Amino acid sequence: MILIVIPILALLALTAVAVARIRDLWAAVMFMGIFSFLGASWMLILDAPDVAFTEAAVGAGISTFLMLGTLALTGKTEKPTKFSIVPLIVVGITGAALVYGTFDMPAYGDPNAPIQTYPNPSFVEKSEHDMHGLPNVVTAVLASYRGYDTLGETAVIFTAGIAVLLILRKNEVGEKESV
Repeated sequence: MILIVIPILALLALTAVAVARIRDLWAAVMFMGIFSFLGASWMLILDAPDVAFTEAAVGAGISTFLMLGTLALTGKTEKPTKFSIVPLIVVGITGAALVYGTFDMPAYGDPNAPIQTYPNPSFVEKSEHDMHGLPNVVTAVLASYRGYDTLGETAVIFTAGIAVLLILRKNEVGEKESV
C-alpha cells in the first residue's frame, strides 16, 4: 500500500505547488480538479470511501464546474475596487467570535472530555437492533447519521451555486451587473 500512497502524496504536493504558482485561471481550475481527484484517491486507499466519494463529487466535480462557469461569465482582468472597512470589521468580529468559542473546549487529551466518555456502551449494544441488522457499528453510523452530513453538504453547494448565478446574472441589455 505504501508504494501507492507515497506517489499519490507526491503528486498532491506537486499539484498544490503548481496551483500556487500558475497565473492562468483556467489552468489553475483544472489543477484544483486534479488535486481534488488525487485527494479522493488517497482517501479511498486509506479506506474512507464515504469521504473519498464526497471529495470526488464536491471537490473534483461540482466545484470545478462552478469555477469554470464563473470563469466563462467573468473577464480575465480584475476590476479596480475601492477599499472598504466594513468587510474587514465583519471578518474581524467573526474571527474573534470563533476564537472566543475555542475557550470553552476541553483540554487536549482530557480523559473527562465528552469525546472520551461518549458514545455510551449501550450505543454499540443497541446498534444492531436500531439499525436493522447492518453488519457493524461503523456501517450503521455511516449509513444513517452521515446521510444528514451529506444532505447538509449538498445544501451548501446548492446555495453556493445559486449565489454565483445571482451575482453573475446579466441585465436585459446584456451587461454584467455590478456587485
